[in-house]
Amino acid sequence: MTATSVLVPSSAGHARTRARLAVSAAAGGGVLSEAQLAAWLRDRRAAQPQRVERVPFAALRGWDFDAAGGDLRHSSGRFFSVHGLRVRSDFGPVAAWDQPIIRQPEVGILGIALRYFDGVPHLLMQAKAEPGNINGVQLSPTVQATKSNYTRVHGGSAVPYLEHFRRAAPGSVVADVLQSEQGSWFLHKRNRNMIVEVGPEVVAEEDFAWLTLGQVNALLRQDDMINMDARTVLSCLPDWRQGEAAGDALHSDADIRSWITDRRAVHEVSAEPIGLARTEGWHRDEKAVAREDGRHFSVVAVDVSSGRREVPAWSQPLIEPHGTGIAALFVRWAGGVPHVLLRARAEAGFLTTVELGPTVQCVPENYAHLPAGSLPPYLSEALERRAKARYDVLLSEEGGRFLHARSHYMIIEVEDEVPLVSDEFRWVSTPQVDELLRYSHHLNVQARTLITALRTL
Repeated sequence: MTATSVLVPSSAGHARTRARLAVSAAAGGGVLSEAQLAAWLRDRRAAQPQRVERVPFAALRGWDFDAAGGDLRHSSGRFFSVHGLRVRSDFGPVAAWDQPIIRQPEVGILGIALRYFDGVPHLLMQAKAEPGNINGVQLSPTVQATKSNYTRVHGGSAVPYLEHFRRAAPGSVVADVLQSEQGSWFLHKRNRNMIVEVGPEVVAEEDFAWLTLGQVNALLRQDDMINMDARTVLSCLPDWRQGEAAGDALHSDADIRSWITDRRAVHEVSAEPIGLARTEGWHRDEKAVAREDGRHFSVVAVDVSSGRREVPAWSQPLIEPHGTGIAALFVRWAGGVPHVLLRARAEAGFLTTVELGPTVQCVPENYAHLPAGSLPPYLSEALERRAKARYDVLLSEEGGRFLHARSHYMIIEVEDEVPLVSDEFRWVSTPQVDELLRYSHHLNVQARTLITALRTL
């Protein structure tokens, strides 16, 4: 396993952190009582009205389609762009296709500050409205910023608390690892996921609140409350529940590493950038770049005004999915240890070709036109068992790039009668997952969300 941009604490330090996090996870209240937290959330929603209006591409300020290939770019050359991509893949029921994809080569910072109050760890969470959020304000990390944002290409205000992550004090880093985002919609996108311990000099500004891990976990069981960026950072915390189970994993650590390497060596994915105007099966009109059959997603334009962002008004493209996703994770006990059923997924935008995803990850409507037998493995089983799911919450994907993108996240406990259908799947113990999350590009963003949710149960 290659350690890429990751600080690995000592075993003793990791154990101490777990013990302290367990105390925080058990705490229903902290600096804010439950009533105070509810009131703060109401106040933040009222204080952050946001207008998001669909507009024609011609009304985008600072954006335009380039003359050469038709790619959609910002005039600064920064932020992100929308390109065409030609894909050939041996993964899934379709062998070749064209699509738009977001290219954002900058490495952003997603960081959560951690501070002790009376010996109990608290996390500094931000109430933040994003243009693509279906409900406006959701809880985000302390810092959620692209390089273009925090270097203030837009000419707006500075990002609060950024210095604690860009210049973290020695010994303060709890987690620091590069992780991907959606490989179907981003080309080689990475963010630096960080958790940094701070001292009493760091106080909560108006749109921020110190919450215990127990409070955050409770909010994660509510629809559209904890945003995607916060969920991925939370997954990088050491699993505070590991001491509860003692036993042996079904597969050794070496076997799991070998399986991941094998899947990356076996799968062949070719992703060739092409001009957006050259994407076959897609068309562009005044308000959207969309597939001719109406499936998958569209690229649309929005105009935004918000009194609580670094700039008060802007316009931008967003990806608008057609359909609600399903991300389901099967869980079982084996040898006294909980295991999760992960799938080695090849996606066109992954930097490493393959990352581990949930048992099921799909938008069912996208398979309706395909031949019988094309549905993702275990989808039918997940839907049949959904009524007994231990976790079933509708969560939003990244609201800064996607318009009303949501998935049903489910955790389903199964017995060992579920057979493995191919070498794409492995039962991986939760301690092994915890170890993989300390390294880059092993679990995809949907799997990281489900691991974060699993720790709340």
